[in-house]
Amino acid sequence: MEVNYYIADVFTKQTFSGAQIAVFPEADGLNEQQMALIANEMNLSETAFVLSATQDSHQRTMRVFSPLGEIDFAGHPIIAAAYVLAESGGITLEAGNTSLVLKQKNHDTTVNITSDKGKVSFVQFTNQVEAVIDRFTPSDNELAECLSLKVNELDKRHFSARLVSCGFPYLIIPVWQYESVRKAKFNYAAWSQSTAPQTAAQEIILFAPKSPYQNADFNVRLLGSNIGIRDDPPVGSAMPAFASYLCSFDFTQQGTHVFSVDRGDDKCRRSVINIEMDNKAQGPLTLRIGGEAVIVAKGTFYL
Repeated sequence: MEVNYYIADVFTKQTFSGAQIAVFPEADGLNEQQMALIANEMNLSETAFVLSATQDSHQRTMRVFSPLGEIDFAGHPIIAAAYVLAESGGITLEAGNTSLVLKQKNHDTTVNITSDKGKVSFVQFTNQVEAVIDRFTPSDNELAECLSLKVNELDKRHFSARLVSCGFPYLIIPVWQYESVRKAKFNYAAWSQSTAPQTAAQEIILFAPKSPYQNADFNVRLLGSNIGIRDDPPVGSAMPAFASYLCSFDFTQQGTHVFSVDRGDDKCRRSVINIEMDNKAQGPLTLRIGGEAVIVAKGTFYL
């Protein structure tokens, strides 16, 4: 049995940047065990397996695996799968915009693919989230020690640290400068001795309200006990929590907000995530998350 796959760099238009995602656009012949083994063999953050259309050619079922097992919902594979399907001829592109529904394990996601002369230029999906926000956080001294930073690098006037969960709890910590985000190092000893474990947060979203790149409004980085000290992992799954965090402040006016978030830098697979959020007084937060992608490899598995 031969199964073709593609590797796409997501949230970037430049090869060898962004997040690497493997996509199997015709995965009907694979069972769950084979998918898990393949994802482990690929050893990328996420591998997407797309099943062929039935009655509706613009509706597909997608299963996503990390090397550790299946994931119920993930954002990067949505962008990657839609891009690969469109570029490989798996779906027919309509003039201007093409709609696609990707059905994951516990979530159906509507994807909008923008194209020009048959080439994909932008992929965006819509998601609704409800957040639980807690203002109890460790002291500034504890936070700074956990990040190997100085206390005066933390933003204590405009933003503030908060615990936000959209299903997965993050401790979100603001700093003034982009350079602080880049140089921060997770201090496991300081974390374990602080009150941070009591918050139930497993990872930190560290961000600065600026970036040296003109196409980004925030720079974001994930740190935590299960993240390597030199790693700068993809942040797409953290964006619902980050957007909910921004909406939790009174100065964020109601209405639609458009902004972009970058991760990494030109030496560390930089990604740019474009976000639109509809901030309302109550109810779920509607997000439209989009970006670019580029195919960097194509191959075949022999099973």
